[in-house]
Amino acid sequence: MVTLTLSTVTFDHVKIVVLIRIILGVHQPMTNQFAVSPGAGILRPATQCPSPNQDDRLGGSEPNLVIIHGISLPPGEYGGTYIESLFTNSLDWSAHPYFGEIEGMQVSAHLLIRRDGEVIQFVPFQRRAWHAGESCFRGVSCCNDFSIGIELEGTDESPYEDAQYDCLMAVLAAIMAAYPAIELRRIAGHSDVSPGRKTDPGPAFDWLRLYDGIRLGNAQHNDE
Repeated sequence: MVTLTLSTVTFDHVKIVVLIRIILGVHQPMTNQFAVSPGAGILRPATQCPSPNQDDRLGGSEPNLVIIHGISLPPGEYGGTYIESLFTNSLDWSAHPYFGEIEGMQVSAHLLIRRDGEVIQFVPFQRRAWHAGESCFRGVSCCNDFSIGIELEGTDESPYEDAQYDCLMAVLAAIMAAYPAIELRRIAGHSDVSPGRKTDPGPAFDWLRLYDGIRLGNAQHNDE
């Protein structure tokens, strides 16, 4: 029996979550409908994989910024459970030569959107994930304090998948509905808040596609 808490997640648990999804066919379905549970900050439907790398937001404040990241582990390779393992402090550092360069790193994000559009949540939106590092947005530093971090499985140079854009737009619609302070101009890239230090999500990410999709979704919602 595996006991899972917000502060303790084992590598065995990560493997068990993946195996259950495969064996039972409960791979989180791609959907254009998401909702954020009030108060708890849980995204539904999304696969839940709690990370210990989180803490309280200062003063219990609500997020007012979204930061888009890009990630692949090892770099340029997709699939597997390496990202989940990294975010739950259970990565086998000897599994790949690159992992030695990041050994001991303790990071997380609120969400990961995989290449096929699967959405995994590691940290509730009401809590602070450790994703931005040294950062500043419009003169305010420590973006982790007031932001939601969304990782897209990908690299700076390779185009992101249609399924990722579709799910990202739907996820952002739900987030913006739950947290009205987040608007289009408060959706930024990691490279925007950490210039010179970070480059993701990179030139491969189509910002105009994202903005146009959100605007279209808002217009359709207003017409209903």
